[in-house]
Amino acid sequence: MSKITAAITAVGAYVPEYVLTNKMLEAVVNTSDEWITSRTGIKERRILKEEGKGTSFLAIKAAQNLIDKKGLDPKDIDLVIVATATQDMKAATTAAYTATSIGAVNAFSYDLGAACSSFLFGLSTAASYIESGRYKKIVLIGADKNSSMIDPLDRATCIIFGDGAGAVLIEPNSEGLGLQDEYLRSDGIGREYLRAEYGGSSNPITKEAIEQRKQYIYQDGKTVFKNAVFNMADVASKILERNQLTKDDITWLVPHQANKRIIDATANRIELDPNKVMLNIEKYGNTTSATLPLLLSDYESQLKKGDRLIFAAFGGGFTWGSIYLKWAY
Repeated sequence: MSKITAAITAVGAYVPEYVLTNKMLEAVVNTSDEWITSRTGIKERRILKEEGKGTSFLAIKAAQNLIDKKGLDPKDIDLVIVATATQDMKAATTAAYTATSIGAVNAFSYDLGAACSSFLFGLSTAASYIESGRYKKIVLIGADKNSSMIDPLDRATCIIFGDGAGAVLIEPNSEGLGLQDEYLRSDGIGREYLRAEYGGSSNPITKEAIEQRKQYIYQDGKTVFKNAVFNMADVASKILERNQLTKDDITWLVPHQANKRIIDATANRIELDPNKVMLNIEKYGNTTSATLPLLLSDYESQLKKGDRLIFAAFGGGFTWGSIYLKWAY
C-alpha cells in the first residue's frame, strides 16, 4: 500500500481593492518612494478600508475563490484552519465564522497563530491530519488585516504591512507528492522585538495605552532583520541538506515576503538562481500569514506537477521554519 502524503490540490486568493502606494505614504510620514523601495522592495500594499470588515472577510473571499475554481462542494470539507495574527475578535474564533460563511457545515475549525510563520505551521498541522487518514479535505487559509494593528504614523511599520488572504486545499496523495519534510523552530526571546503588546491578557487596552498609541504593533527593525536573515537562510539550507537536494533540484523558493533583502539573502545562501524565487512583495508588502499562499496563487499558472518547492518563513515570537513540498498538479 502506498504511503499517504498531504498535497496541495487547489489555491485561492483575495486582496482588497484599495491600493496604498509609496507616493501616498510620502504625504503621511517622513519617507520617500526611493527609500522604501531600496530598503524593502515594496512599491504598494492593499488595505481593507470597509468599516466593520475584518480578517474573516478576507479569509472568506479567498476560500470562496478556491471553492469556485476547484468546483468544490463546501459540505465535503472536513476542517478549516485560519492562520492569522489578526483575529476578528477575542474569544470568538475567526475560523468558525469563516467555515460557516463558506458553507463548510460539516467541518470543525480553529485559528492558528504563529505570526508570519502561521501559514507554514498550519501547513504542517494540516498535513499531519491528512497523513493520519482521519480527514480527507482540509482548507488552510492564511489571512491578515494588518492595517488593524499598524500605526499609520509609524514609519517603521506603516510602510511594510498590507492586508490580504490566500487559501489552499490539502488532500491525500498516493504518488509521493505533497509535503516531504519540515524543519520548524521558535524562540520566545523574539517577543521583545516584534509585538502588539497591548490588547492581550497581559496588558489590556486602557485609555492611557490608547493615548500613548500602545495598541499598535512595535518592531525593532534591526534586530528582527538580523534574525530573519540568518534564520530563514539557515532553515532553507538545512532542509536541502537533510533531503540531499542541490540548488539544481529546486524548482522554486517560496519565501515569506517581509523584505526583499531578506529574500535575497535566503536565495544567496542556497545559491539559487533569482529566476527561481517567487516574488510579489512589490505589490502587496508583508501580508503576514497570507504571503505564502498569495505567492502560490500568483505563480499557480507556472507551477507543474512534480515541481520541488522550498517554503521559508520568519515571524514574531520568534517563529521560523522551512518546508519541502512537491507540487501535485
